Amino acid sequence: MSIRSEVDRRTFLRLAGSTVAVGAGVVGGAAPALAAGSPPGRRLVPPGKLGIQLYSIRDKVSSLGFRAVFERLSALGYAEIEFAGYTQGSVGAITPQEIRTLLDDNGLVAVGSHRGIGDFAKNMEAELDIAETLGMAHVGTANAPSGNRTVAGYLAAAEQFNGFGAAAAARGLKFYQHNHDGEFGFATDDPSVRLYDVFLENTDPTVYLEMDVYWAFVGQHRYPGFNPVDYVLAHREKYPLFHLKDGKANPESGAGYDMVEFGAGTIDYTGFLSALAGSGRQHGIWEQDNAAQVAEPPNEVDSLGNAGRSADAILGLRAKA
Repeated sequence: MSIRSEVDRRTFLRLAGSTVAVGAGVVGGAAPALAAGSPPGRRLVPPGKLGIQLYSIRDKVSSLGFRAVFERLSALGYAEIEFAGYTQGSVGAITPQEIRTLLDDNGLVAVGSHRGIGDFAKNMEAELDIAETLGMAHVGTANAPSGNRTVAGYLAAAEQFNGFGAAAAARGLKFYQHNHDGEFGFATDDPSVRLYDVFLENTDPTVYLEMDVYWAFVGQHRYPGFNPVDYVLAHREKYPLFHLKDGKANPESGAGYDMVEFGAGTIDYTGFLSALAGSGRQHGIWEQDNAAQVAEPPNEVDSLGNAGRSADAILGLRAKA
């Protein structure tokens, strides 16, 4: 099936489902009930909070451009965009204001952006200008806080991030850091100290965290002794954003998991998200680093195909009874 026909199919099914539900509500004089066969329970990721990290489909951004990509993402059910840069490869130059227009035209909202620590250290105000133009509430980095894996190194990083957080807060924005697995490792000068704890405990309230759930579980595998969701429950105000990246358990892998499209893995997202009170408080952002290289059989390799199936799986998550 072509990408275009798959998008059209999804759009038709969503619109048809909405029409049936609304019609039932009008006839019955009550709020629409769940359609036959729909799972019970509250949605764990409301449709308006489903986002995508564009790194997942970077091949499409660079070959098709933001206009075509935003049109397709909107049709697939995504509502929020997290950027991985503001260029579109061979399609040509584009300004932040032009990107904002394309977002608005497709009913999409910029939720955040991954930029390098160096970008903020050198050009913080310019980065915040772009964030404001795009209308995003969060701006941050996917970099580890520091390459210096000592306690002192992470304390210095926390101080630097406090400066980033204060500058963002002065503009009404939330500055955040996105984890990989390495942050959950131990300090080289004190193997009893987990680096993530140093960073978390020494950053101000103006510094937020985006938990990449997949990498947190990889961290748990490589550096045992913690449960990812416990960090969130203990510091709920610190975590407005989550990367919903799935992994299939693989004991032969040093990571403990193979990265796969959402719904094809074994990470217990129903349990993880059900543990978080108030599902509407957080933004769920799908990411799959290798979406342009792998696909679940019998699907063809295509990052937008992975994006569409993952959106369906995430929107289908319901809380445990």
